[in-house]
Amino acid sequence: MKGSVLVLGGTGFIGSHLIRRCSEIGFKCVSLSLKRNFIKENLNNVSYLNIDIRDFSELNKALKDIKFDYVINLSGYINHASLFHNGIDTYNTHFQGLLNIISSINLNHVKKFIQIGSSDEYGNTQAPQNERTREDPITPYSLAKLSCTNLLKMLHKTEGLPIVVFRLFLVYGEGQKIDRFLPYIIKSCLRKEKFLTSYGDQIRDFCYVGDIIDGILASFTNQEVNGNIINLASGIPISIRSIIYKVVENVGYGEPQFGKIKYRLQENMRLYADIEKAKKLLNWDPKVNLDEGLEKTINYYKKNLF
Repeated sequence: MKGSVLVLGGTGFIGSHLIRRCSEIGFKCVSLSLKRNFIKENLNNVSYLNIDIRDFSELNKALKDIKFDYVINLSGYINHASLFHNGIDTYNTHFQGLLNIISSINLNHVKKFIQIGSSDEYGNTQAPQNERTREDPITPYSLAKLSCTNLLKMLHKTEGLPIVVFRLFLVYGEGQKIDRFLPYIIKSCLRKEKFLTSYGDQIRDFCYVGDIIDGILASFTNQEVNGNIINLASGIPISIRSIIYKVVENVGYGEPQFGKIKYRLQENMRLYADIEKAKKLLNWDPKVNLDEGLEKTINYYKKNLF
């Protein structure tokens, strides 16, 4: 057995891929999530806990006597709502949830605490965003992610906690919730529907989930990454309009209604990553190009939508 892994948010899109890969290579895994596990597969050495990370009492009771070598925090949810429209709950879920996590586990045993951050922490800064960029959060969600980053950086400096923060850009692949951007586009095309979208001028960075898992795993025994913020992304910019056309072309159907959805308030129109730091520190480079990744993803939904 290679060691023990705790994945907060292990039944989510990225978390379920990570749990599966860790199980395959010999780790003992614990998934802790608010929602139950609906994955219909038998994974070796995986156990599932259904606990709300905002409930410190239940969290502490479940985790205090277990020693974990690696902790990956994928908990919380993406919500771009303003402060007074559910934004306070979003902030508290992420930041108070992290406080509860680090107060409940035996940090002395942890070899690596991996926080999954977000490109949204960069806010409206100039592209390509790199890890030296001064963050500029514009939503409670992005502020919560940045607060978590700064808390863990402080713990690294003051307590020696071996942390790394990965800032993910747009991750896609098999099993993502159907209401997310690419699954929504793919579903609409497969069902030969008209679908609403913005004008699609935003420039974004899409990275296949398998490559993201490779990057996370590469950090486990890498001591150079401790205390660092690292972008994980493709590093290749593409417009939202272009990726919609790629899906339409691949599927052969779909009628995008461009301009029917407004851009978000203060939305960064150019958000794509500089990934040189990941290449240097992790010896990591995305292997799956966008066309290949889209093919895999579209084939998954062809099999699972109908």
